[in-house]
Amino acid sequence: MNVLIAGGSGFLGSNLTNQLLQNGHRVWILSRNPERLYLPDGVAGVGWDAKTVAGWGHIVEEMDAVVNLTGENLASGIWTPARKNRFLSSRVDSGRAIVEAIRDAQRRPKVLLQSSAIGYYGNSEDRIVAEDSPAGEDFLSQLCILWEDSTRPVEHYGVRRIIIRTSPVFSKNSLILRMFMLPFKMFIGGKLGSGKQWVPWIHIEDQIGAILHLMQNKKCNGPYNLAAPELLRNVELEKTIAESLNRPYWLPVPAFALRIALGEMSQMVLEGQRAVCTKLLKSGYTFKYPTLDGALSDILSLPAFG
Repeated sequence: MNVLIAGGSGFLGSNLTNQLLQNGHRVWILSRNPERLYLPDGVAGVGWDAKTVAGWGHIVEEMDAVVNLTGENLASGIWTPARKNRFLSSRVDSGRAIVEAIRDAQRRPKVLLQSSAIGYYGNSEDRIVAEDSPAGEDFLSQLCILWEDSTRPVEHYGVRRIIIRTSPVFSKNSLILRMFMLPFKMFIGGKLGSGKQWVPWIHIEDQIGAILHLMQNKKCNGPYNLAAPELLRNVELEKTIAESLNRPYWLPVPAFALRIALGEMSQMVLEGQRAVCTKLLKSGYTFKYPTLDGALSDILSLPAFG
């Protein structure tokens, strides 16, 4: 299978590329600076501006699948109006360019996998959210709506479209997991805010496994929550991390301090989604790491945490 990945040089794209290669597929990566990428055998770098089809659109005709992972990192800094505009443009402009390339192709890919986030649902509090639950009304929710909609037109061209609403991904190189772990390594860890907010999460192997499963299963389409089956509140997640690291759990971080330090970005840790993965399980996917204990045991056994 020939796979084109937009945003393939990032954390998720790199892991997906490696697994595709191991499975015998060929990969093309769209990048603003392909000459700076380290590309293993079987991977080709293709330059683009993330806004237009100039110089690359024709290669879509060679692809069996397209994966759109583009978007500026939401944790790249305080959410100023200028940065929020970049969050939006980096997602919507690239999605529209991909649609244009597919529209103009004589031979179109069979499937497009569109990235999104579990933040689509806003702060669900204790309400369980599945793929048919409505979107929230905050900035992240509205961003996800526009992000997902940017590639919706490909469905009119006969292309099966998968939307992955991704939870925080845990791995040895995961920034979000290191942020959760850091206070405990310094012996000052505890709950964040009230600790009652739900924290969806997923191990990197299940994230990649689910993507490949959805990509290759012709019966799968539409949105999927990529979150582990085990539903945890922040206080439960933090206690599990403390136990895994053999560190004390005692110093909570008040919500007002996080709001002062992070501004609007604090909603990423003070609010949560009680997201279920029922649709993914019904599609036939089996999680390798359904519980946080198992996921942390695997991650902490790796050399990076030795």
